Amino acid sequence: MSRIGNSPIKVPKGVTVTQQGQQLSVKGPQGALSFLVPAAVDIKLDGDTLVLARKSDDRTTRSMHGMARAMTANMVTGCGTGFTRVLEIVGVGYRAVVKGDVIDLTLGFSHPVQYKLPAGVKAEVDKEGKLSVKSADKSLLGKVAADIRGFRPPEPYKGKGVRYQGEQITLKEGKARGKK
Repeated sequence: MSRIGNSPIKVPKGVTVTQQGQQLSVKGPQGALSFLVPAAVDIKLDGDTLVLARKSDDRTTRSMHGMARAMTANMVTGCGTGFTRVLEIVGVGYRAVVKGDVIDLTLGFSHPVQYKLPAGVKAEVDKEGKLSVKSADKSLLGKVAADIRGFRPPEPYKGKGVRYQGEQITLKEGKARGKK
């Protein structure tokens, strides 16, 4: 019995969910997303509540049930309020500048790194140098944040680099401190 798959999804005000066969479309103030629900999962829309039920009880159907429910819940939340991922840029001279849909990153290389944001993703930099990336699509947002972090991951000796907000970096001792 899937606990995730069986829990209903509450659709907030301002978000509309439409169903055409197995195609589920969600529209809201943050954008519009769609998802093709697997054939082994039934969709029932009752007013402002969305329930997904599986047709059989085999292993793959159970996993598809939970995945379809999670994807649908992420679409409803993303189109309603959106998702945000904050990246901290730590290091002397390390910074980010957003110019339209391109992020210019200065990360200690001999050249600036330019990252073009995909459609549906917005970015902004606050006064403390934190880079906020926003989108209605949770998976696309995670990919963009991972790509930006991948340019200069935090190094283990001083902690310089790009990290997620709240990420703990375990710092190592240098070899000079160990010899005493």
